[in-house]
Amino acid sequence: MSLWLDLRHDGPPLDFRTEIPEGKITALVGPSGSGKTSILRAIAGLLRLDRAEIRLGSEVWDGAGIHLATRERPIGLVPQHYGLFPHLTVIGNVEAALNHLAPADRRVRATDCIALAHVDGLESRYPRDLSGGQRQRVALARAIARGPRLLLLDEPFSAVDRSTRKRLYLELRRLHEELRTTILLVTHDLDEAAQLASHLCLLRNGRLLQSGPTSEVLTTPCCEQAARLLDIPNVFHSMAEAGPSGRTMLLRWGPHTLRTASKALPPEGTTQGWAILPTNVLLSRKDKPWGSHLENPVPAVVEEVTELGAEAVVWMRPEGLPDQRLHMRLPTRAVRRDGLLVGAEVTVCLRAADIVLLQANDGAES
Repeated sequence: MSLWLDLRHDGPPLDFRTEIPEGKITALVGPSGSGKTSILRAIAGLLRLDRAEIRLGSEVWDGAGIHLATRERPIGLVPQHYGLFPHLTVIGNVEAALNHLAPADRRVRATDCIALAHVDGLESRYPRDLSGGQRQRVALARAIARGPRLLLLDEPFSAVDRSTRKRLYLELRRLHEELRTTILLVTHDLDEAAQLASHLCLLRNGRLLQSGPTSEVLTTPCCEQAARLLDIPNVFHSMAEAGPSGRTMLLRWGPHTLRTASKALPPEGTTQGWAILPTNVLLSRKDKPWGSHLENPVPAVVEEVTELGAEAVVWMRPEGLPDQRLHMRLPTRAVRRDGLLVGAEVTVCLRAADIVLLQANDGAES
């Protein structure tokens, strides 16, 4: 059963309406203050909004005069910094979520969940005696103890180091494959979202900019704000016009005419925002000329080259566009092979299929 959300609030502002797919990991991504934690708290019943409609399948949690208490919602919650009780042991923390069971049954269920979270052997320790990764696993064990149908994770990896975080990613994926619970993950880390989530929601200032499968959102932002949140540096504006056949859109980018894959034909003189991923800016090799097959060729001059291990970042100044810079990412070996030094003259290809047209408004759901 999918989770339906329609959340509205004046202060702090919130305008969020979407459907969270069943049995998947969905990430809420946005900068600090974008409303991510408020959404999680509203779903958990910890925050009353001006208007809220929350449904899990046909079950109404909020709306139409209904507001279920947190204890009545089939959820598990891992808050920021885990929220473990410092005066209780590991087993005591997990059992604290099982007051609806008889004491003997609590111990059995808590022990099973501790093993599932890979912290067995630590039952008698207190939170102060645990590492950050161990505390996170205990918090997960407590969250899954009641067999929730929805697991809410609020920045669960922010308090651990990089190596521990990588191990916890693997454990969360393993746990999800075993339980098949719907998981809603709050994070500001795009790399984290890309590795863990199959569905992605982009937020800014309490508004949903875009949602959909993670791979689609990361590569095809709907608007300039979404592109900026996704850290896509190649965002430009050009005059749009119909192509010679009248079937495709062309972009006039300075002296360059770029063909797009869009069949939407704008009014003459329309300014169109567009973006292209740095990995989709293709270098035309001098030893393998593309000739007439080169699609949307743009001559440019290399202005900066930075090697980052096996990958290199190249900044170029497109010909005839003194105020624009084009960002390209490619393997470091390619930089060395092709002699991409500062001042080098190159030709790059911006394929029509890789040009992403951006909506004129400030964002919309997809």
